[in-house]
Amino acid sequence: MARTSTGGLLTTDLLGLCPIELRLNRRIITNLRRSWGNEAVLHYNLRMNTHIEPLTLSQVQARLEALQPRLQQLPPPGSRPLTIAGRVCGWITARATEALQDIDGVQIDHEAVHVGARFVNPSPVLNALLAQVAVTLKEAGCARGWRDELLDVVGEGCRLGEIERAAVRPMGLLTRAVHLNAWTPDGRLYVARRSAAKNTDPNMLDTLVGGLAGAGEDMDTALIRESYEEAGLTLDDLARRGPERTIVRMHRRLPEGYQVEDVLVSECVLAHDVAPRNIDGEVSEIMAVTPEELGHLLAQEQFTLEASLVILDCLRSRLMQTA
Repeated sequence: MARTSTGGLLTTDLLGLCPIELRLNRRIITNLRRSWGNEAVLHYNLRMNTHIEPLTLSQVQARLEALQPRLQQLPPPGSRPLTIAGRVCGWITARATEALQDIDGVQIDHEAVHVGARFVNPSPVLNALLAQVAVTLKEAGCARGWRDELLDVVGEGCRLGEIERAAVRPMGLLTRAVHLNAWTPDGRLYVARRSAAKNTDPNMLDTLVGGLAGAGEDMDTALIRESYEEAGLTLDDLARRGPERTIVRMHRRLPEGYQVEDVLVSECVLAHDVAPRNIDGEVSEIMAVTPEELGHLLAQEQFTLEASLVILDCLRSRLMQTA
């Protein structure tokens, strides 16, 4: 595994008018065949200079299908629907429900939990109530990994307010995560190892960039911010990134609650003289892995669930362009 990108065989299409076939040298093709089978075609928006033979989708598709039971799960037992300001927003755990039972502005019945039912529109008063809810969950031991970071509260497609990040999983609130698949000019993928201090998936491999959109933040702004914090990438480094696209809305049981999350991804090829470096301390190592190494790491389940999904979906998308 190499830790920085090397000079490659890449020439760019400066006009960027249409997808151009990704072409790799013979050494990388050998690695691809060992990892994914004997037939493959990858596509990208930038050009490399060696022709390759088609590869099949079968191994990539099989691994994606194997992830599905972990991506779509029912809420934890005992959870109830949650409404905020009269709109359905999530699934609150039994433990969190118990913790909130004495808060003024929270109504609990046998079917659901209602927070701020008297509020029709977003307001500072509703945000104050949501802040009280978050602190109460923290004091009850329900809110894991307090971040002093606010996320949007969304119900039925409407932004209703904002709440501390640590409170979203016990309440089963929708979050939005954006990832970046960044490639070297010679066809390796940058991956990051999560810090041992991370509350979730410590020491596991991840996409080079991945994080949640903050309160009031659009997805492109979130991607640019996360790219600098996690990989030291500037806006110029990301100039040829592709648009964010949604892969899936996850529904996943967690120890602290329920993860309901839209997973988005963007892709780019970084210039040969760009060397990603972590800024925020949440990454212990950044590597550029060959296709052979990537296949091995995926097979060994070294990546987080989300990273596995994002990487495999990327490979499938490129293979399907020539199917």
